[in-house]
Amino acid sequence: MPLHFQGRVAVTAALMGMRREPTGMNLLMHLGQGVLLGALRGAMAHAGLRGPFSSAMFAVVRLTNDQTLENATGVGVPPWTWPRDELAVDLIHKAVYAIATGLVADRLAARTGSGPGQRHAQRVPGRHADVGPPPN
Repeated sequence: MPLHFQGRVAVTAALMGMRREPTGMNLLMHLGQGVLLGALRGAMAHAGLRGPFSSAMFAVVRLTNDQTLENATGVGVPPWTWPRDELAVDLIHKAVYAIATGLVADRLAARTGSGPGQRHAQRVPGRHADVGPPPN
């Protein structure tokens, strides 16, 4: 969350009847997002969506989730209105999270072999409407 919007967190907390900034709620929200979205990245890896391209796709999901929650609760504002240095830090943090999560998820999923998407790509590379899913 950009530094100049942390004051809005305090205002929101005051409106909700809290005496101080809800640091515990902020931590809980971030941990919850990490757990839920980490599970999503694990599902991606098990389906065969692995590697750097999949981690890049996941970084977009992570940023979208974060911004949707922050803007829906009134704590944040659209990222294109942020100061550029704070935007850069946030994007770097999301990219590091996506890469680290992807490395762990991909490694764990690799223990069970290729995912369905990978088996399909090995059968006939590229997208083909006339090629069904591979047999189990």
